[in-house]
Amino acid sequence: METRRDVFQAIADPTRRDIIGLIAKKPMTPNNVSDSFDLSRQAISRHIKILTECGLLTLNIQGREYYYSIQPKKLKEVNEWLEPFRNMWEDKFNRLDDVLNNLKTQQNGK
Repeated sequence: METRRDVFQAIADPTRRDIIGLIAKKPMTPNNVSDSFDLSRQAISRHIKILTECGLLTLNIQGREYYYSIQPKKLKEVNEWLEPFRNMWEDKFNRLDDVLNNLKTQQNGK
């Protein structure tokens, strides 16, 4: 039985986040990805395996080359989880803007 990881496990690691960022720009082979890091190819392969298991990457075989592509829909889970926090912070910043604007108005009125 295959163990499925979730997207949050995958993005918890900074190296995997960097791999996602690279592959988001264009599909890449594991060797291309590995060339961008100071890690062994085996370590990069393990990271890619985790990203594939959680559905963030898909494999496309072209001849003898294996290309990995990003699956942005899978990142939607992260966005949906973050949305309430984003709204909370936007509200706090908007209230801070109001306070600062009121202070500025009061100072200009003196």
